[in-house]
Amino acid sequence: MRRRWRCLRVEKKAVRPLQGPVNLRLRLPGSKSLTQRALLCAALARGTSRIRNPLLSEDTLLLARALEISGVRMERRSGEILLSGTGGQPAFSGERIFFGNNGTGSRFFLAYASLTVEGEALLYGKPRLHERPMGPLLEALRALGARLYCTEREGYLPVRVSPGDLRGGRVELSAEKSSQFVSALLLIGPYLPGGLEIELRGEMVSTPYVDLTCRVMEDFGVRVEKEERGFRVPEGQYQAREYEVEGDASSASYFLILPALLGGSVTVENLPLSSVQADTLLLRLLADIGGRVESAGEGVRVSFSSPPRGFEINLKKAPDLFPTLCVLAAFAEGPSRIFGAPHLRYKECDRISAMATELSRCGARVRELPDGIEIQGGAPLTGAEIETYDDHRIAMALAVLGLRVPGIVIRNPSCVSKSFPEFWDYLEKVSS
Repeated sequence: MRRRWRCLRVEKKAVRPLQGPVNLRLRLPGSKSLTQRALLCAALARGTSRIRNPLLSEDTLLLARALEISGVRMERRSGEILLSGTGGQPAFSGERIFFGNNGTGSRFFLAYASLTVEGEALLYGKPRLHERPMGPLLEALRALGARLYCTEREGYLPVRVSPGDLRGGRVELSAEKSSQFVSALLLIGPYLPGGLEIELRGEMVSTPYVDLTCRVMEDFGVRVEKEERGFRVPEGQYQAREYEVEGDASSASYFLILPALLGGSVTVENLPLSSVQADTLLLRLLADIGGRVESAGEGVRVSFSSPPRGFEINLKKAPDLFPTLCVLAAFAEGPSRIFGAPHLRYKECDRISAMATELSRCGARVRELPDGIEIQGGAPLTGAEIETYDDHRIAMALAVLGLRVPGIVIRNPSCVSKSFPEFWDYLEKVSS
């Protein structure tokens, strides 16, 4: 088997281009979004849950470790996790709990830790995580009786959590910068006396991720009521259960665009066409720009017989697709406009600026927008050394660019461990 890249040094990886068309069948690791939500629900439940096909990545393992510190008992087996929850009563003894760059996990855990009945904990992460906003969530939790102290800068991690007097009722919340604030409150809602009512201020971004939270909560026995301007969660408890995590739609996106770049087809065996993951928006887009998208057993198949057309798409509801769609747009026929996601500037890096910079470095014709990017497809592209900004999605999307463009070198390739540790192994399978 001929490898399609060679290691230059530990911190760089060169990608060699593929000759199309492709004909691939893949089974991908579990969804990061579903894994983190299932871990939280199982941790709050009383009894033992079995989570099958969980994603074991840097982010999910950091969250799992934090839950263990709080009193959750966990056993990792091949392809599954057995987890005995705290019944909604986490406890601490002064631990410092590290979250790396896990924005979702740190926000979910902050809400969960606010239920503590004993001891204090300090939540912190890498410098970039300390720049990501927590203010709206902190404000809402404090209004509900949580005792939370920002040790460096108000509205940001690090945060010290102490036992408070959490109560239910109505709380106002701004979700204009992140839907994760909404999901974090929803997840603990059943454990607040009298339940929880969330009244949203402003327009919520990334709504499919909140829908995903509601779906997982329902799978664990709690039904969320949607209202005109918010949500209502009844008082109750999650039920321990067996839960199967479907394939990760975000991870699938890097491979599902290959037929558009190289021709041929890709089948992802464990991503159902009916999935409610936000990034399945990609499937509708691929069908709109000339691809064929069809169900394939319990998975999905995408094929292209001609180059993709340029497109316009609002990523307000699925911002994680942004790097993937930038690469797709570079090879589309005509102009493309990707917009509606100013909150991308608050991710692991400023993803709008990062993708504009790196695609321009390769010769793409791009124009950065406040909330996205415009790309004129078809410009001749050349190889370059790619800066990844310690952002897993930047690294993976631009590695896919390298399957079409000779000379792409990815710096800091190990950053993919945040969400898809096996990414380079999968790319090797593609290249063989």
